[in-house]
Amino acid sequence: MITADEAMPGRDTALEIADRHVVLGTPLKGPWPDGFDVLYVGMGCFWGAERIFWQTEGVYATAVGYMGGWTPNPTYIETCTAQTGHAEAVMVVYDPSAVSLDTLLGRFWENHDPTTLHRQGGDIGTQYRSAIFTTTPAQAAAAQASRERYQSALTDKGFGTITTQIAPAEDAGDGVFYYAEDYHQGYLQKNPGGYCNHGFCQASYVGA
Repeated sequence: MITADEAMPGRDTALEIADRHVVLGTPLKGPWPDGFDVLYVGMGCFWGAERIFWQTEGVYATAVGYMGGWTPNPTYIETCTAQTGHAEAVMVVYDPSAVSLDTLLGRFWENHDPTTLHRQGGDIGTQYRSAIFTTTPAQAAAAQASRERYQSALTDKGFGTITTQIAPAEDAGDGVFYYAEDYHQGYLQKNPGGYCNHGFCQASYVGA
């Protein structure tokens, strides 16, 4: 991982995106409804990861972007050099009265390989790392507990050690989620045959 001093300089202007989610029809930027929570996850390529969450009942909005690095308002091309420090990330805005955090964490663990450091399949680099960036102390505690639970399930089936980065969002690089370019938002809705390497992987979280 690069340091803040080594990162690309970036820019002051945010990348432009549409106002509303292409599938859910909800706003892509806050403020969010009262009582709703936000979780950020990295599962490799963000296209397929985002679809997993917009298809989850109780999720209000999703967006893809770059988080955990140092370059302000990075582009996709810059992020793919691994010189910004960011992970490809999905912002998940959800109603905790309609979907549990544990359900969302289950979607996270089961649908990528958290044991491969800085890669998912053929996608290699720190931008493809597994990560959970939390926004509340309760989320942080739940994320840590879920890692221990899922590690037990992986170990029982003979799989490796989880490498997932778990950190409060404010401590992840510069603490900012930067929205990716508009063509990445809802990518697999816009491109139904597009690349996706996500799906059930290794072990069940529900049975852990």
